[in-house]
Amino acid sequence: MSWPLPVTLTGKHAQLVPLSHLHATDLAEAAAEGDLWKVWYTTVPAPDAVSAEIDRRLGLQESGSMLPFAVLTPDGKAVGMTTYMNIDAANKRVEIGSTWYRKSVQRTGLNTQCKLMLLSHAFEELECIAVEFRTHFMNRQSRAAIERLGAKLDGVLRSHMCMPDGTLRDTAVYSILPHEWPAVKSGLTYKLEQAH
Repeated sequence: MSWPLPVTLTGKHAQLVPLSHLHATDLAEAAAEGDLWKVWYTTVPAPDAVSAEIDRRLGLQESGSMLPFAVLTPDGKAVGMTTYMNIDAANKRVEIGSTWYRKSVQRTGLNTQCKLMLLSHAFEELECIAVEFRTHFMNRQSRAAIERLGAKLDGVLRSHMCMPDGTLRDTAVYSILPHEWPAVKSGLTYKLEQAH
């Protein structure tokens, strides 16, 4: 049996549901807003590549290395994607990543809600021994957001990946451990209470 199993996670500001092609139209519209796919240090699909990206993520789910979600607003509109990825079932480790949101919902309670739901499920249901976050070393916005969560920097993997434009990515690796989760959860819960 695969681990973790697909699941729907619901909060006040967002819902995470198993990714499917039913979300393709909304996600293409989301990617188009703000030309997100043009930001050089991210890997948001172009609007016409959303269907292929859904296929890629579902293929990784089939192989057991990813559990992809569509991120929905409370009214049911898909506004982004996120995943458990680099799944290590034997050691109960996951990475939360391959996350992007349409421009209009960035810096709202939606991201905080998603992180709270994913981390709660990872530590409280899946009993993970660690949850990782990885991002481009140059993506200051993403690194700051990960650090605000309470994740600790494990290190930087230099020349870790080839980016679509041919540049080499240095990857900053962060993690949260079970004994750190209660404090991280309190911080996320407090931030959500302040969100609109």
